[in-house]
Amino acid sequence: MTAESSKPSAGGANEQSPLENELAVLLVEALNLEVAAADIAPEAPLYGEGLGLDSIDILEVALEVSRRYGFQLRSDDERNQQIFSSLRSLAAHVAQNRTAP
Repeated sequence: MTAESSKPSAGGANEQSPLENELAVLLVEALNLEVAAADIAPEAPLYGEGLGLDSIDILEVALEVSRRYGFQLRSDDERNQQIFSSLRSLAAHVAQNRTAP
């Protein structure tokens, strides 16, 4: 094993994983955002000063995620604030809960 291959994700914290990129594309397309999917930083907040989404946007994203990944994101889930805190946290939640293709 080389030193390079033993490094975790050599691209750094701002590089999107494949699932994060897929979700970034979903966000841009579902919400008609005027930002490139690749420009959404994985750790940036989705609400407020980050991407600037509001509760209606999050509801739309939840519906799209449910359709695409085969599990429900419920509005009464107490973890929603954490799940939708960033692209990275949303991707982690999707990875844990999606149904196999």
